[in-house]
Amino acid sequence: MNIFEAIRIALNSLLANKLRAILTMLGIIIGVGAVIALLALGGAIQTLVTSELQGLGSNLVFLFPGTNDPENDRRVPPRLTNEDVAAIADPLNVPAVAAVCAEYSRRALTTYGGLSYNALIAGVSPTYPQVRNAQVAQGIFFDTRAVELRSREAVLGHRVAQRLFPNGEDPLGKRIRINGIGFQVIGVMAERGGSFASNEDDQIFVPITTAQERLFPPGQNTTRRVEVSVVYLQARDENSIESLIDQVTAVLRQRNGLTYQDNNFTIITQQDLVSSFATITGAITIFLGAIAAISLVVGGIGIMNIMLVSVTERTREIGLRKAVGARRNDIRLQFLVEATVLSLLGGLLGIGLGYVVSAIGTALLANFSPNARAEVSLNAILLATLTSIAVGIFFGLYPADRAARLDPIAALRYE
Repeated sequence: MNIFEAIRIALNSLLANKLRAILTMLGIIIGVGAVIALLALGGAIQTLVTSELQGLGSNLVFLFPGTNDPENDRRVPPRLTNEDVAAIADPLNVPAVAAVCAEYSRRALTTYGGLSYNALIAGVSPTYPQVRNAQVAQGIFFDTRAVELRSREAVLGHRVAQRLFPNGEDPLGKRIRINGIGFQVIGVMAERGGSFASNEDDQIFVPITTAQERLFPPGQNTTRRVEVSVVYLQARDENSIESLIDQVTAVLRQRNGLTYQDNNFTIITQQDLVSSFATITGAITIFLGAIAAISLVVGGIGIMNIMLVSVTERTREIGLRKAVGARRNDIRLQFLVEATVLSLLGGLLGIGLGYVVSAIGTALLANFSPNARAEVSLNAILLATLTSIAVGIFFGLYPADRAARLDPIAALRYE
């Protein structure tokens, strides 16, 4: 018996029991479809994260006071002041920096008329729109003079403006109250949307000195060592990022008097954020992949079970084939090909399911980014096809061998 004759017989056997074949293939269909969709959606999410990070700013580096090690923060208390920011912004100290923006943020109750909203108040430098690729939709952003005068000027995020002025009222020139202190609205930011980092539409921007000294001043008899929540550093170009990190580290270690001690600050790049997110998504993918693998195993067991049933049902047929000259290898090949064809068909249907899920995923991700497309790659199709064949061969070996070992005389007498 050649391989093509075995495939023909296998297809005829499956067509004779369509419902049973489909139910048997269900585990393979789900498992392969899950693998295809996971690979496609994983790439789309990676694209989405990359575009989100690029939207945060070009060649952006984040500087935070403190570390993730509580013991180190106890030994070397966090410190980040306005003077530190000024030293970093000096091109003589940090030649690789193109722009610097400091931020000091706290949540506070904001009111206008009879409406109130608990927004994040971001005291920032005037360079914020440049460093963070942000746009002002109405009015203007405050300037250096507002920072020097500790001006009570505010620029509203898009969502805050909608909450405080819900009926289309023009916010420009209106006076709102933040923590009971009056502020004049001079601008409204363009809608940007939320990200895993923050939702800038939910913020109110004020001069950083106003936030530090008027809105959130230090308590009496206390010296605030952390005057800045985060510093956004824009490198001159992508090749300058490593130099920027080294220069900023040297400046802060010198200003903090650190010799042998660890840093009391943390510097994070956009690539660090991408790597961290990739680690998280990789772990999730492995977990979901394990579930998909379980489905494949269950599907393989189903194939083995149905092939054992088929061997029992066709015992007399096997005996008759052997009686007319069929060899053990012919019987083994026939049942092994049937199991493989069954698994391969399930894999092909699973690939189709993966395409459908990927298309649905693309439609959902389009709400966040039009560039995030869940595309099924050729490698994923090849992996799914080879996996299906491997499952069919592995789980079909035992039933095929059992059929090949049947005694022809006993098989012919089987009722």
